[in-house]
Amino acid sequence: MADLSPQELRVLAAVADAGGFSAAGAALGLTQSAVSHSVRGSEAKVGAVLFERGRAGARPTPAGERAVALGRRILRMYEVLGAEARGAGRDTVAGVLRIAAFRSAALHLLPPALDRLAARHPGIRPEVRVVRELGAGTAGEVAAGRADLGIATLNATGATGATGATGSVPAEAAAPGRLLTGVLREEAYALVHPAGHPDPKALPLLDWDENCGSYTRDWWRAQDWIPQATVKAEDDGMVLTMVGRGLGMAILPELSLREATDAVDITGLGPSGPVRRVGYVTTPEFASTLAVRALIRELRAEEG
Repeated sequence: MADLSPQELRVLAAVADAGGFSAAGAALGLTQSAVSHSVRGSEAKVGAVLFERGRAGARPTPAGERAVALGRRILRMYEVLGAEARGAGRDTVAGVLRIAAFRSAALHLLPPALDRLAARHPGIRPEVRVVRELGAGTAGEVAAGRADLGIATLNATGATGATGATGSVPAEAAAPGRLLTGVLREEAYALVHPAGHPDPKALPLLDWDENCGSYTRDWWRAQDWIPQATVKAEDDGMVLTMVGRGLGMAILPELSLREATDAVDITGLGPSGPVRRVGYVTTPEFASTLAVRALIRELRAEEG
């Protein structure tokens, strides 16, 4: 089987991103027929149909999704090759470092680590995107080749644990394409309620769709004082604001509670209360790059 060229990989990624051959051609400065010819050639080399064609455009097949994700990661490694070579044998590295993080991690966990990273490696240019921990979440951004490292919630086995229609990503790198994870911190949940309220457990429960997975939900189901009916908010920051306004109580992890004001009181849930793990997610190939290794060191130093 002939290898796919970098240009063929760029075309596949552009078609997946644009949703069609014409739009991909416009993005790449190519004609629609050139894009179509390139995709057909890639499919012949791979031995699988990579896109479903239709009037609405082109949509990746399961084989196409896999090929596009790995293709993005290969192209990204081409991009960092020069920086890695120049940084070999030195104490610093330069270049763009793409990071995906959920909201509270982006606000409170990343900034001090990035400050230290900038002091030690001023040539690194972090690009941080906030990604909701729904569906594939930040781990999905890494797997799809859109981020070099993600900050994610992890379950007890080390796999990513976003709520919603999510798939756990194995922590091992025994097979190509699998992701590597590492725990950065464990943080307990606490009950947060309007300051001075005489009976916070009588209030409605405020929650948000992103709230962490089954290991916390199992604890919730065992508590007879948590109401079945809940009020949903957009994110944990909105939940905290609504609690401060007396609209309910909530169970929030420590990172989210860093934004708490005097309008709320915080009560611990004891040693049997739920705990979430926050960690990093990266690919086996990026785990060995200088920039990702440097960021992981600073993230671990923050929690050390």
